Amino acid sequence: MRDRVTTHRGRWTLDDRAAAVLRPLPVVVPPGTAALSVRLDYPRDPGVLDLGCEGPAGFRGWSGGSRDGFTVAVDWATPGYLPGELEPGEWQVLLRLHRIPPDGLDFTLTATSTPTRPAPPAPPSDPAPPERRPGRPVPAVDGLRWLAGDLHTHTVHSDGSSTVPELAALAAGQGLAFLAVTDHNTVSHHAELPAASARYGVTLLPGQEVTTDRGHANVFGPTGWIDFRAPADEWVAAAERDGGLISINHPLAVDCAWRQPLRTRPRLAEVWHSGWWDRTWGAPLAWAQAWRPDVVAVGGSDFHRPGDPPPGTPTTWVLAEPADGTTGEATGAVLAGLAAGRTAVSAGPGAPLLLRLGDELLALDADGTVLVRPDGARQVIRGDRVLLPAADGPHLLESYRTEVIALCA
Repeated sequence: MRDRVTTHRGRWTLDDRAAAVLRPLPVVVPPGTAALSVRLDYPRDPGVLDLGCEGPAGFRGWSGGSRDGFTVAVDWATPGYLPGELEPGEWQVLLRLHRIPPDGLDFTLTATSTPTRPAPPAPPSDPAPPERRPGRPVPAVDGLRWLAGDLHTHTVHSDGSSTVPELAALAAGQGLAFLAVTDHNTVSHHAELPAASARYGVTLLPGQEVTTDRGHANVFGPTGWIDFRAPADEWVAAAERDGGLISINHPLAVDCAWRQPLRTRPRLAEVWHSGWWDRTWGAPLAWAQAWRPDVVAVGGSDFHRPGDPPPGTPTTWVLAEPADGTTGEATGAVLAGLAAGRTAVSAGPGAPLLLRLGDELLALDADGTVLVRPDGARQVIRGDRVLLPAADGPHLLESYRTEVIALCA
């Protein structure tokens, strides 16, 4: 067998995008193929084309607009893609027409099937485990413990710049106990999480950010790949079927606000996102109240690369069962805490914090802030460690400027 090259050339128009935003291009993979390499060329300044692929047996990867090519081989693959045997037959290279200018966008796609196993690129060296920031003295509740984490981060498996070990090292340096790795429309990073969790002492939750033009949602847990092409209700059903959880992401974001129709609204919602830079803006809280009365507010940094707000900005706190065993046990404990709605959100791991301790609230390092109860009643916090009676429903801390400082379910 010799190399087989398939080339597609054309020009995408606004009419094409209006008719169907996702365009599969066929590529025949002959028997005996050891690797499939794809190259996409188009002018990047005026437009954006997202890239992915699936084989006859199903999904094999997604890189969105962050790459202009990929390789899928028997024993390795470009981050974002799944290695493994290349089943012969018709594959589909997936192009998503994300941004098409009014005068159209020329493209050339070249796919090469080869019987020769290509050498994988040299992996980057992993960072040494950093000195860990000490945890805060937060009391246990009925044998459960509060864990600090982040529910929204990205790596080189989608549009982030950090490897999984680099991300884990950053989280450890921030003193986080858990971190959800939620790359866009892929699960290729899941295989790397257990080893990085063990080395850096951070529970790395397997996750994926289901990403469309009409909204994003995070799925947490060791689920299979969630098909972003399906209706959003099917995302919810698939996550629940596989023992995962789904959260609506940054519902008021600029170009990816939540506009997907849903018959069943998930409880979890990323009310506090790094894009909520002016927290005197009450719209995220108003949206959460309108979403469903028992919404569980969580937060995520949406970390992509150095220079972004670091992991844990904001910090989601989860009251979870102790799990000193395997990474799977620790993941299960965090997921159970999220499912039960035992959450709080602060601006960072060391920022003012409001926690529910049964029938009481604990305000930590919040002297001079204002507690806002579910009925709107307000009370000034005096002291750095203050216990207060709790009511049913969400509570929050505000500054004197009415800036949101902390949330508590």
